[in-house]
Amino acid sequence: MLAELFAVLAPVLIAAGIGYGWVRSGHTYPTDFVARLVLNIGTPCLVLSTLSRAELDLGAFSQMALACVLVTCAMGAIGWLLSRLFAIDWKVLVPAYLFPNSGNMGLPMALFAFGEPGLALAVAFFLVLSVGHFSIGMLLSGAEGSLKGLLLNPIMISLALVLPVLFLDVELPRWLANTVDLLGGMTIPMMLITLGVSLASIRVQHLGSGLLLGLLRILCGAALGWIIGWAIGLQPLAHAVLVLQSSMPVAVFNYLFAVRAGRSPEQVASLVLCSTLLAFALIPLLLAWWIPALR
Repeated sequence: MLAELFAVLAPVLIAAGIGYGWVRSGHTYPTDFVARLVLNIGTPCLVLSTLSRAELDLGAFSQMALACVLVTCAMGAIGWLLSRLFAIDWKVLVPAYLFPNSGNMGLPMALFAFGEPGLALAVAFFLVLSVGHFSIGMLLSGAEGSLKGLLLNPIMISLALVLPVLFLDVELPRWLANTVDLLGGMTIPMMLITLGVSLASIRVQHLGSGLLLGLLRILCGAALGWIIGWAIGLQPLAHAVLVLQSSMPVAVFNYLFAVRAGRSPEQVASLVLCSTLLAFALIPLLLAWWIPALR
């Protein structure tokens, strides 16, 4: 069992460690360029290549989409309650609880833990969450204040172009399938390296509250994923992927949005870093429970 867990976690840790070590050794890293490249080109290609190959029907996609919406709304409510309890601006804490790192960390974890079928379900979760994150999330964080700017966001445009293709059940021409496979293949490695770069670049304050609130984000996400997956009758693999994705740490984009809006970026940085470090300790326990249960 330990060997299986190490096989799942090692690629994630090594790739993120490369990014961390790259920056710490004094090398420059074009984070903005890489983030735009991955989100505007790599991620839509990964979505298209993964879902076009997967045996994921509209019913399974719809169930995962519904579960994602339910978990996200419940986590937003928990974030609001905790913001009142700890006297923190809700516009800081609620986005952090609404939007976990289901891309940089969630997709690789799902791939290495559950294979291509698990990745397809994780992509469905990530796709739905991304629509919310780059619309509602940007508005809540103050990173985008106009509806026009929101609709013209390249990430939203790319998602809008990918979705119709997925549901037309059209077999991609071989040249296009090979192209999106090639471009989509860069996404997960670059996501993990960028995660390591981001962690190395963040300067943390509010460490105590960051550890507590980061821990609560992971535990509440896992619990809600399990409860909601059970309540709507998800299949075991989909249920496992939902719990995994729901328990991811605070997304790095929440920090980038906070910097852009000038809204307590140090506090958001603490939530991102602390929850990510805690996730590396807690996610193996989650996988140790789920992987044998799927056999």
